[in-house]
Amino acid sequence: MGSDIEIEHGFPHLETVRTAITALYKRLSPDTVRTFGVSVLPVDVAFSPDEDPYLGVQRVAGAMVRHLRLPDARMIVSFREMRHAGSIELAAGPEYFIELNSRFKSHREDIGAALAHEVMHVYLHRLDLAFPGTRDNEILTDTAAAYLGAGWLLLDAYRESSVSTQKLGYLTPEEFGYVLAKRALVFDEDPSPWFTSPQAYEAYTKGLARARRDERCPPLAAAGRLGRHRYTRDRRTARDSAAGGYAFEGHDPKCVSFPCPTCHQRIRVPVRGRLRARCGLCRTVLDCDT
Repeated sequence: MGSDIEIEHGFPHLETVRTAITALYKRLSPDTVRTFGVSVLPVDVAFSPDEDPYLGVQRVAGAMVRHLRLPDARMIVSFREMRHAGSIELAAGPEYFIELNSRFKSHREDIGAALAHEVMHVYLHRLDLAFPGTRDNEILTDTAAAYLGAGWLLLDAYRESSVSTQKLGYLTPEEFGYVLAKRALVFDEDPSPWFTSPQAYEAYTKGLARARRDERCPPLAAAGRLGRHRYTRDRRTARDSAAGGYAFEGHDPKCVSFPCPTCHQRIRVPVRGRLRARCGLCRTVLDCDT
């Protein structure tokens, strides 16, 4: 979190992020995911200049608990000198002990971001949803926080200037932007007015462009001319496309499978021209030209 850290950019963890979104829909159900249509609001995590940091951090932790509907979970938050932004002791509950880096006592604007990640650990722990390996599990946690309405704070904590550099979480800024954009496209909620960091807004814009590409991949009818041309060529020879994400199967009838642009669960449909497909996981209805 200091001025000497090097920020990774781009989309190096994109496949793990997409797998995390699929896992959320599978574990929670589409109906439960849709109950998170309103994000944590800036007013819920704002600190007044004279607010005691120890009282304020409990207040913000309470806001995260209410957002994630964990009414029987109590977060006991303290500060200490540490290398990371925060840590949490995951036990049976109902009390969970969170430690935040002591620097947040003077940088209170980022307390909400740190707590969004740590309280999400509790939420996923209670769901019994985890990925093998620390790295992938942390990516799952960041993705879930962003997709379920608390993680815009993690992106807003990303700042770069000539005197300091800071980024919280394990996703790159652009990956945070991508997940927030996927959420925005589902819930029609634009988080960009909440960003106080210009770099966060720029990363969100890049993530939104990448998320929109998911909605224009063949065999989706919204695919552009170049994508359609490539798909038609591949269809003749039944050649799969790793870049496009589609794969051909069988002969009579020939079918094509592709990732749902909403939840990334694979969908399989017959190759027979224009049709409408319904994702079996998130129930999104898609116009296709197979």
